[in-house]
Formats: sequence, C-alpha cells, structure tokens
Amino acid sequence: MFKNRILTGLAAAVVAAAGFAGAGAAHAAQPPAGPASGPSAAPASVPKHAVTGYWQNFDNGAKVQKLSDVDANYDIIAVAFADATAKPGAVDFHLDPALNYSEDQFKADIKAKQAAGKSVIISIGGEKGTISVSDAASAENFADSVHALMEKYGFDGVDIDLENGLNSTYMSQALKSLASKSGGHPVITMAPQTVDMQSPQNEYFKTALAVKDILTVVNMQYYNSGSMNGCDGKVYAAGSVDFLTSLACVQLEGGLDASQVGIGVPSSPKAAGSGYVAPSVVNAALDCLTKGTGCGSFKPSKTYPGLRGAMAWSTNWDAAAGGEFAGQVGKHVHELP
Repeated sequence: MFKNRILTGLAAAVVAAAGFAGAGAAHAAQPPAGPASGPSAAPASVPKHAVTGYWQNFDNGAKVQKLSDVDANYDIIAVAFADATAKPGAVDFHLDPALNYSEDQFKADIKAKQAAGKSVIISIGGEKGTISVSDAASAENFADSVHALMEKYGFDGVDIDLENGLNSTYMSQALKSLASKSGGHPVITMAPQTVDMQSPQNEYFKTALAVKDILTVVNMQYYNSGSMNGCDGKVYAAGSVDFLTSLACVQLEGGLDASQVGIGVPSSPKAAGSGYVAPSVVNAALDCLTKGTGCGSFKPSKTYPGLRGAMAWSTNWDAAAGGEFAGQVGKHVHELP
C-alpha cells in the first residue's frame, strides 16, 4: 500500500481509463526471530464507529513513534508489516532496529493500548509484500503463523493488505482457520486498492464476502488510484467527496454491511503519491453516507448510519503533520450517531 508502489495494474472492464500507482517507503531489513512467549490478549471490542491507523515499523521520513505515542483517537492500530518467510503462506514479524524499540516495551505498549479499549493487529503484506496463500497447505501455514504472532505479541487480529494478488478461496480458508484457532473473535480488517473492490466478482471483494461473518471492516485505499466507477455507473476522479462516497456505495450495495465499510485516506499530503483530501472532505463523505448531508454531485439513494468509520495511512505521517487526521476525522467519526 504504502512503500513507493509503482504502477501495479489496470481496472477491470467496468472501469473507464483507470490506472494506479503507490506511495510510501521501504522499511529496513529485520533481525533474526526470537522465541515465542506470552498469551494472546482477549480481543478488544471495536466501537460502532471506529478509526483505524497504520503504525510504521520502519523509518521513511515520517515521525518515528512507539505505540504509546499513537493518538488516542485511533481505535484499531495496524502494525505494518509482517513479512513472508521461506515457508509458503507463513509470515513473521520483528521490530525494526532503527526504531530503538525493545520487544518487551512493544508488548507492554500493546497491553496498555488494549487496556485503553483499543485493538492492535498485525498487518500482512504492504506494497512490497510477497505473501502468497494459494493452496490448502499455505492457507494453514498462514493461519498458524499469524496465530503464533498473536500469541507472542498479544495482537488482537490481522489486517490483510496484499497488493500483488489474492486467492479468495484460500485466503478465506486461512482467515476462518485463524478465527477458529484464536477463539472465534479476532479483529479482521482489509485494505484493498480501489480496483480490488469494483465488483463482488473481484478476488478481494469475494474474500470479504466469504468471511463476512467474522470480518470487522474493509478500509479500502481511496488513494494512489485512477478514476473509478461509482455505484451509479459514472466515473469519478480521486481526491473528491464524490470519489469517496460513490466507491463506498459499491461496497455497501455489493453485499458488505455498513459496519464493515471504512474510508481509507492518506493522513497527510506526504503520506501518499496522490489522493490526499483534507479532513473536511473526509468528514463530508462520512456525513453524506451516514446522514445524507454534505454530499457532492453524487448522493446515495439511502443512508448508512452504521458505517464503521475511517482509516489513515499512517499514524506516523499524521503525527508529522500535527495530528490533523486524528484530531478532526477521529473526533468526527466518534461523534457519528
């Protein structure tokens, strides 16, 4: 999603003239694995209206943070990213030494966030992620390895941010297996690109629908994107309230519950290559979808008061920009009825 992604593909036939490129910066190489220890935490209860933020386990010029530094308006903190291992489908995670952050302090900070009612999850993939879950064996390896990370660090669940292809059959199998291993109630989020959610026939969309009974929220990336079709069949350009609302409508009318849809945006102009919108635009889109006010030229045929909320890439870029996203969008999300 987030680490200088170059042009990655073109939209399906339903999209007119759509191409997209990515943003961010690569994180440093990781140290060897340490021994697993400690039980996974009981999952926090995600608020009806929630704000998701990605915390960077690397230094790419944004403000370097400990988890304890993350603004309290973030309800779900996605630790970015776990990396592939030599075992097909399996992932692992280690703190970047550049952060000068001990594992013990990291675990303690996770517990402190959870004690404050927040969820801390591990994000899988990113723009340069190479995780492939393409058969039953790799699906089980994925579930086993993510569960092991939940046990080791106390993560509440997992975020799926696979930007280089996804097999709905086996990713769905992996997530259902993970849910079973972790007691049935992990926090499960997804961060597909815009092109991935244009149709319920797309693999990412199919995955979301297949795990709808255990899915927390899909925070689609409304940035680094070309123009896309809205649910009214018209083409909308990125960077506008209409782009946010009309593409959210595709998901809302395509089978996801309103509580499973969030608006994912860059937290500052430096956080992505394109698609940044001011907090006021995000808030207008939230109002349009939930209350029917603040809309642009596109107005949904009905409102979705249960809409989950919004997502930011990243908490680090937000902090570097003075916390505008957390302070303005975060506050607005929490004030939704």
